[in-house]
Amino acid sequence: NITGHILPIRKICDMAHKYGVEVLVDGAHCIGHFKVDIETLHCDYYGSSLHKWLSVPLGSGMLHVAKNKITKIWPLFTDWENDSDLIQRLNHTGTLPVHTDLAVNDALDYIEMIGIERKQKRLQFLQKYWSDKLRNVPNITVNTPVEIQRSCGIANVGMPFMDAKELAAQLLSEFRIFTVGVDYANVKGCRITPNVYTTTDELDSFVIAMKTIAKRS
Repeated sequence: NITGHILPIRKICDMAHKYGVEVLVDGAHCIGHFKVDIETLHCDYYGSSLHKWLSVPLGSGMLHVAKNKITKIWPLFTDWENDSDLIQRLNHTGTLPVHTDLAVNDALDYIEMIGIERKQKRLQFLQKYWSDKLRNVPNITVNTPVEIQRSCGIANVGMPFMDAKELAAQLLSEFRIFTVGVDYANVKGCRITPNVYTTTDELDSFVIAMKTIAKRS
């Protein structure tokens, strides 16, 4: 979520397991973003936010727990399910707005209609479309790997002479482009996240805005 770099999760999990370390994966930006088979990652726990790339309303998420780990985890709130082997006991629901659950089904139908491979290619195309235009521009630094297999729709771009949040503020106030300024984990820049409906004309406007700000240094 910082640079868009797709990490080698399977390699990390296999390494950790050799030392008896369990692995919890924060996959908030994965589901609905690019193709992944959680089972093949060999992680012990996997959590994701469905309101991001799956575009479900806020408050919806997904939890995957390896079957042999379910009995080790206990919920903060007790639930009606008493069988410690069943993951349902970790899902205390109570009274929730039904539209959120209904939206999950609709969002899954939509992503299946598009096809996750097709969506991934579209997002990679959009990201490469703008990031390649800015990689060799003076006073601009793209903080995302150039190799296509190492990222998807998310990328991060910054300017060495400007604070990331100031850059985000200028893009919004002057060019009406909303981004998220990131100054964390030694990364300084704005996170750019076009979706399937973003047009190349809109990305051209972003590229022009970035070049305009860069020339002022």
